[in-house]
Amino acid sequence: MSDNMFKKVIGRRPDEVPEAPAAAPASTPPSVSAPAAGSPPSPVSAPASKPAAPAGPSRNVLSTDVDIKGTVKFTNDLVVDGKIEGEIASSGNLTVGENARLKAEIKCGTVVVYGKVHGNIAASDRVDLKSSAEVVGDIKAKTLAIEAGAIFVGKSTVGTPSTPAASEPKKDDKPANAPAKA
Repeated sequence: MSDNMFKKVIGRRPDEVPEAPAAAPASTPPSVSAPAAGSPPSPVSAPASKPAAPAGPSRNVLSTDVDIKGTVKFTNDLVVDGKIEGEIASSGNLTVGENARLKAEIKCGTVVVYGKVHGNIAASDRVDLKSSAEVVGDIKAKTLAIEAGAIFVGKSTVGTPSTPAASEPKKDDKPANAPAKA
């Protein structure tokens, strides 16, 4: 095949793409059309859109038939609907699907749980437990949201204190039972 098939769309803005004729000739399929004779070649530039790739960050998916033992590291987003045993680490977002069964220590930016997690979750931003979630382990995050029906067995540490707790008294402070100097 030649590149003529792709010249129709690639290198042109969407408003420059010629509309398909009402009736295409029987000898040429509608998707493959050669440029008109004598027409100047179009300038080549980056495509205006990529239909195969999503506009936002890429989203990785581990489906129900995936079974992993070990460490899982990723960037951007990961949706897990299978089984993982071990550790999951990322600064990105983790979504635990309804069919997921995780026995893992999770350290991510944001964690949304629809399935089952047995292990501790440490999120730098947010943890959402949806109504179908079951978490057995400790959760540490800036924000924690738990929907009605979710099961959570463990301890939670939510938020960050605005000022650290004072562990030592100031130099001017005297203990309450200290004798006064005369």
